[in-house]
Formats: sequence, structure tokens, C-alpha cells
Amino acid sequence: MAAEIHRITKETLAKLQAEYLELTTVGRTDIARVIEAARLLGDLSENGDYHAAKDDQGKMESRIRQIDQVIRNHELVERDETAEQVQYASVVKILYEGDDVDDALEYFIGSIEEKPDGVAVASPTSPMGSALLGHKVGDHVTYDAPSGAITITIVGLR
Repeated sequence: MAAEIHRITKETLAKLQAEYLELTTVGRTDIARVIEAARLLGDLSENGDYHAAKDDQGKMESRIRQIDQVIRNHELVERDETAEQVQYASVVKILYEGDDVDDALEYFIGSIEEKPDGVAVASPTSPMGSALLGHKVGDHVTYDAPSGAITITIVGLR
């Protein structure tokens, strides 16, 4: 099975490479020290510090594998700040059919690795994300969801 290609900007690639280097050097060294210190506290079967450190180590190693997979299988994309239509890395403000303007939601169209704080992510390959690509503010877009067809209106784009 072919690996998933992750579309990311060069800024995100640089950020991930720095995080990978930090985790595989300083992070691994630090967690090894914490595990060793906890091991010295005695009986490992009832040692909460040891089990917490091992859990942290597992989470860190999982993140290292995740970053490695993105770095190995990426495609660089350019972000066009002047685009007037939804593209990769756009933040789209949408309104579901029948909702009030106050209920508008924002979605980042792209990789979770690039999402701005406070904004939900819609993959560009998801039904909603792929349906939004190429549309402009004011467009009504219908896409198929597991619960049936859903119509949304684009009310903002940045």
C-alpha cells in the first residue's frame, strides 16, 4: 500500500524537521533520564513515576513516527495569499443551510500539521474539503456526507 502524501508548505516542513530533531535528540535523552531516576525509586510494579515516564516515552515515540512519515511522504505546496477562491491552506467561513449567520464556522482546508489555532480542520480530500476547493465567497456548495447531501454557503475566506 502506498504511503499517504502530505501536502504541506515549506514553513511547515521546516517546523516539523526542527521538532523531529528536538524529539530525537534532546527529547529522547530527557525521557531516558526521567525513566532512570524513576527506576531508582524502587519496585517498578507500583512505581507511578516510572509508568508515567514510560507512557510519556511511548507518546513521544509515536509523535516521532508521525513526523517522520510526513517528512518522508510530503509534497510542497505554495500558499497564495491573494486567492479569491478556496484553495489548499485557506481558512473558509461557512454557514450550513438553515443556520443563522451567528452560527458560521471556520475550517482550515489542509493538513492538521498546519492548522491555525482555534480553527477546525477539513482535509482537502474529505467530502466537504474537496467540495469547497475552487469556490468563492457567496457560493452555495453541496456535498455528500454519510447522513446525506449537505448544502453550505461560503461567507468568508482568508
